[in-house]
Amino acid sequence: MVIKALAIELYQAQQKVHKLQEKLEKADLSGKELVRRELRTATAECEQLRRMVEARKEKPLLRTSHKNESPL
Repeated sequence: MVIKALAIELYQAQQKVHKLQEKLEKADLSGKELVRRELRTATAECEQLRRMVEARKEKPLLRTSHKNESPL
């Protein structure tokens, strides 16, 4: 997956986490546990996407080892 698509998914996941955090603050006592479960899942997904984006950013786009090789 290209980094732009990953970044878009990460943004959407972050928005979902923020909405669930707000929902948790407003939830009554009986509904808080359900929202906490949803929030844990959404947070884990967000972290996974964040790691994927970071891994993509760390990979070099061009192969640099060929620069020092002599031509045949």
